[in-house]
Amino acid sequence: MSNNFCIIIPARYGSTRLPGKPLLLINDKTLIQHVYETAYATHANKILIATDSDEVMEAAASFGAKAVLTSSKHESGTDRIGEVIEKLNFDDEEIIINLQGDEYGLSASLVNQLASNLLTNKDFDVATLCERIDSMEEYTDPNVVKTVFDSKNKAIYFSRSPIPIDRSGSLPNNAYKHIGIYAYRAGYLKKFTKLKRCEIEISEQLEQLRILYNGGKIHIGIVEGANSIGIDTKQDLEMACSGKSG
Repeated sequence: MSNNFCIIIPARYGSTRLPGKPLLLINDKTLIQHVYETAYATHANKILIATDSDEVMEAAASFGAKAVLTSSKHESGTDRIGEVIEKLNFDDEEIIINLQGDEYGLSASLVNQLASNLLTNKDFDVATLCERIDSMEEYTDPNVVKTVFDSKNKAIYFSRSPIPIDRSGSLPNNAYKHIGIYAYRAGYLKKFTKLKRCEIEISEQLEQLRILYNGGKIHIGIVEGANSIGIDTKQDLEMACSGKSG
């Protein structure tokens, strides 16, 4: 497995639903330290935390992580990463993993697999992951993002609605949930952050739709047992603290 990739962890301090989210404790460690330790267990040759907060900068230094202070005006973690790769002058062909600062419990092996997927699929701009949905509850939950893709694992669409629909009302065999981790080529990421938001992105509140709308190609890797939790609410935090998976 090549280690020719960099992980950048965007960590915004001022979350509306969970203020100070990166520094919330899960079993005596901050959330951002848990995510960093996942990154550290991968084959990445460089790991950076991108944050708008002096407090997160200090926390990162306390557990030996390198952090970059970025603007507080970014609308997304992708934009925050874009600032970092411009500041540090990344080569256009370098693989950048966007490991969200609130993605708790993701296995390092899946991060390695994601990087490998983009490295080996050279005609794709972006790579991400999905997992089969096995319950109607997840399938109909608007907080669970669904994806459909073609025979070459190229993303067709992402939605918060149940897709694809089985007209009988049953859970379809090809229902997949998106796992919100991305690999980009640095050159494409520089272009993406300059694109305007599109209507379907605004409607679904899914920025990956901006990639599809503008003709970008997203590779979807199918995995099993991701068991990570995106920490967005107090309930998510309680679930992580109790040791339950997402």
